[in-house]
Amino acid sequence: MTIQDPIVLNVDDSENDALLMRVVFERAGFVRQLRFARDGDEAIAYLQGDGIYSDRAQHPLPTVMLLDLNMPRKNGFEVLAWIRQQPRFRRLRVFILTASSHAGDIRRAYDLGAHSYLVKPGNLDGLIHLAKTLIAWLRLCHFAPLGELDDEPMPRLPSAPETNNVNHEHASNLIRS
Repeated sequence: MTIQDPIVLNVDDSENDALLMRVVFERAGFVRQLRFARDGDEAIAYLQGDGIYSDRAQHPLPTVMLLDLNMPRKNGFEVLAWIRQQPRFRRLRVFILTASSHAGDIRRAYDLGAHSYLVKPGNLDGLIHLAKTLIAWLRLCHFAPLGELDDEPMPRLPSAPETNNVNHEHASNLIRS
């Protein structure tokens, strides 16, 4: 089973950045899938389904998290470390989206298990471009649900002899058209 419409949890203490992301996602037609948390504690509460986040119909588990690093209470590094200690969230794609371009922050984020590290652009056009690119990427990807049991059989890839039956002339014509 894969997820058709991935849920994105944007974790950022900047109300301005959150508002801009909401507007850009809305303009791209990616409205229902965007959720927000204002800091690391809220992000963890959202993931655990605590308090106001207990209704999974209203607050579904995210497929992708956009995580700021510099936040009050729990920072992004602490949230990322917590996520990677939770077996249920091993498939959660965490993209750091922060103002920091410090090499030490980048290394630390990847060491803690971030999937990508994005530096927030300094202007509106750059943020719009980043968000549109992210949305395009989300639409291309296939995501496995979080916490899915691993005892399901994995689909098998065709064996080598089957792949040799490809009509190369037909494939070449498709590429050229």
